[in-house]
Amino acid sequence: MKFNRIKKITYYGIIGLLALVGLLVVISAFPITGNYQIKVVQSGSMEPSIKVGSVVVVKPSESYEAGDVITYEGGFRDERGGRIPVTHRIVEKKTEGGSLAYVTKGDANDDPDNRVVRERQIIGKVLFDVPYMGYIVEAARKPYGFLAIIIIPAAIIVYDQVEVIWREAKKLRAKRKDDSEPPQEDKKLENAA
Repeated sequence: MKFNRIKKITYYGIIGLLALVGLLVVISAFPITGNYQIKVVQSGSMEPSIKVGSVVVVKPSESYEAGDVITYEGGFRDERGGRIPVTHRIVEKKTEGGSLAYVTKGDANDDPDNRVVRERQIIGKVLFDVPYMGYIVEAARKPYGFLAIIIIPAAIIVYDQVEVIWREAKKLRAKRKDDSEPPQEDKKLENAA
C-alpha cells in the first residue's frame, strides 16, 4: 500500500516536471517582446546570487535602478549570429548623451563591466531564478536531449496509460460476459429438460 502511494507520487512528480520543462522550452523558444522571457545563465559571474545553469525569468520594466539584476544584449555573438544575453546587477545609473545608461557588474566580479548598457539593450529585470533548471532546458533544446528528457518519458507515460486502459477494458469485457451468461443452475435445468 505504501509502495503504491510512493509510486503514484513519483509518477505525478515526473509528469509535473515534464510539463514544466516542456513549458519552459516552448516559452524560451518563442520570446515575445514586452513579455516574460526565460534565459539560461551560462557563466558564474552572478554567483552566489544566481548559479550557473539557473533559469532566470525576465520581464521588461518601465524603470531600472541601482541594485536591480537585469538581463541585456551583450557584446558577444553566438554561433548563429545572435547576441548572447548577459545577466548582471546595475551598480550605477547615469545619463550619457541625453539618454540613460547603466553600469553593470557581476556579483562574482571585482570590477564593473567595461561597457555601459543602453536602455534599448535591456531585455528586462530578473524576477526570479530557478537553480539548475537551465541544464534541463538546454538539454531539451538539443535533439538527443529532447528525445531523452521529453519523448522517452512521455512514451513511458503513454504506454503506462494504455496498459491501464487495456486492463480496464478486459475487466469490462469479463463482466459483460458474466452478465450475459445464465447462472449455472439455469443451465442444468435447461439440459435436464
